[in-house]
Amino acid sequence: MTAPAERVWICSVCGYEHRGEKPPDFCPSCGAAGTEFKLADAPAGSTTAAEWQDAGASDELAALPVRQIQIGATSIALIFKDGLFSAISGVCNHVGGPLGDGRLDGDHVVCPWHNWKYHARTGQGTCQCKDEKVPTYDVKVENGRVLVNLAEATPRVRTQRAPHPLTRPLVRGQPGGPSISDPLRVVGISTTNMDVLNPRYSTSDRLLGVALDRAKESGAETRLIRLADLKFRACEGYYSKSARACTWPCSITQMDPEDQMTKVYEAFVQWGDIFIVATPIRWGQASSLYYRMVERMNCIQNQETIANHHLMRMKVIGLIITGGQDNIQSVAGQMLSFFGELGCQFPQYPFIAHSRGWSAEDMENNMHYVEDSKDLHEAAAGLLDRCVDTCRALLGVRIGEGELPRGGRKAHELDVHAQL
Repeated sequence: MTAPAERVWICSVCGYEHRGEKPPDFCPSCGAAGTEFKLADAPAGSTTAAEWQDAGASDELAALPVRQIQIGATSIALIFKDGLFSAISGVCNHVGGPLGDGRLDGDHVVCPWHNWKYHARTGQGTCQCKDEKVPTYDVKVENGRVLVNLAEATPRVRTQRAPHPLTRPLVRGQPGGPSISDPLRVVGISTTNMDVLNPRYSTSDRLLGVALDRAKESGAETRLIRLADLKFRACEGYYSKSARACTWPCSITQMDPEDQMTKVYEAFVQWGDIFIVATPIRWGQASSLYYRMVERMNCIQNQETIANHHLMRMKVIGLIITGGQDNIQSVAGQMLSFFGELGCQFPQYPFIAHSRGWSAEDMENNMHYVEDSKDLHEAAAGLLDRCVDTCRALLGVRIGEGELPRGGRKAHELDVHAQL
């Protein structure tokens, strides 16, 4: 008996090829849902017969050097340069960005999402996509009208890109991840900023250290990540272009191998079970490094939005908040809201905090308060204990698996529309 032919599934968003009986749950390249995969041998439209379609008046279309047009189901980037029209696919090979909404850089169209470049006439890629091509289409002008032949003059060419290591699922109790019986893994995240070559005393760091010491005593594995030690770029707002432009892993991480936010992603998504996030209070807010980190973590939350993919569903979070100023409850509220939107779990009394207040902002004394306070040290250890108890109680428990109802969640349009 002849063995059945291997099926090839192609992600319609980024072109990633998956081989198997059924498509993956999520694209390991761009994070798209499994429903975006189509069989490679699925019937397609004609690519040989001439299909000339009217795109519009030539004088109007010549007003912009590049524009996105839609003819039926075909997206096209129409270019006008040196008095001539040309047309390439309006869909970028990377994650499907609209090339026609980009800009012209010399002879190349630059994708507005992640700056991939393709030659305006040949569709040949350059820089990071030099071995790839987007389809081209024949164009002519007759009687003042621009006509585009929808039969591809040249085909799309993609190179097979290996999945990023951060896309590997490493879930406790599941294949590839640690077993249920393995020691818990605790990560301390220090968000205080300082001169790392000449470190100062930090009250939030001190209590974080107490919590991690308690974790070691309990038999857990531990890691400490000091954001001040890492060099990573600020979020560049790809989500503001399109939810699809905010990829997992982060677009910056994929483009810049020197960006050290990778260490934070790997800890949160793949390695850790419990996270103690410690921050000072700066002008009534969490530290600037904390916000720099969580803005870069929008790509984790965005997987909930675009693919119903839960990357941090069973992670347990505890918070340490200290400072010379008040506003503790507001800082805690923002932090709890953010990690809650990632699907994280919280112990009873999920944060501990301390401040000197508005009138007693004597920071030299504040250091002594924290260092000498038995209560605060016991509180940090107790926070860790509650996180461990919560994590152990959740081992093997199924919470929020599969496709969750999206109503009332971030970035979900309801099935009713306001009458404006």
